[in-house]
Amino acid sequence: MKAAAIHFRLRMVISFVIIGLGFGVPWVFYGQFSTRIPFLEWFPLQLSRHGLLSFSMAAPLLIALGTLLAGLGAVLRVWGSAWLGPATVLHGQMQAGAVMADGPYRFVRNPLYLGLGCIVAALMLLMPPSGALLVAIAMPLNILGLTLGEEAFLAGQLGSPYQAYLRAVPRFIPRLRGAPAPTGRKPHWLRAVLTEISSVGVFLAFACLSWRYDYLLMFRAIGVSFGVGLIARAFVLGANKESAATK
Repeated sequence: MKAAAIHFRLRMVISFVIIGLGFGVPWVFYGQFSTRIPFLEWFPLQLSRHGLLSFSMAAPLLIALGTLLAGLGAVLRVWGSAWLGPATVLHGQMQAGAVMADGPYRFVRNPLYLGLGCIVAALMLLMPPSGALLVAIAMPLNILGLTLGEEAFLAGQLGSPYQAYLRAVPRFIPRLRGAPAPTGRKPHWLRAVLTEISSVGVFLAFACLSWRYDYLLMFRAIGVSFGVGLIARAFVLGANKESAATK
């Protein structure tokens, strides 16, 4: 459990390191080992060279897929943060106040991690192929480790109500039928959006800039959104602490 707690505390750092390695894996600087062009360009070229699909058709399809993944990821992240509460989302330790079965948590147990996976899958399109492969292996392992650690913690803290929730709601694949009844909690939309500015920024970069095929511009826009997101998260954390202090 101690290892799970450390993993959870460092979850943002680990995720950033994995994504950073995807964009800058050391071997991309040695041409004999890897190519530097992004997967978004490399994969359509491969399809075109093998006569499977022309580049002019494959590239827009891949861009549309990336935009869809980024949009789905942003929705899941904002939706999940709104119902769970930014204070819990940003907390450095696992929290176990009560079973969360409202909003997206009625249909899937881990909408935040599912959203992260969608966002990272979109970002992989901008990485060199070997970097994308590295992230495709490392990030699911990271998310699975976080999920299993949290489930063990919550099961120990909440007992039978959480066990019932585990049986009713799937871990990663949403299920609409048989969803638990909502408990009546209220979402925190504004703080959720501020908390997830980086996720929204990835979606906007794909939706607005990817059609220009200017990958450097997209990379810069995403970098700016991550920077703004960190500032916004610090603001939300400060507001949460101030609110808690006044209660």
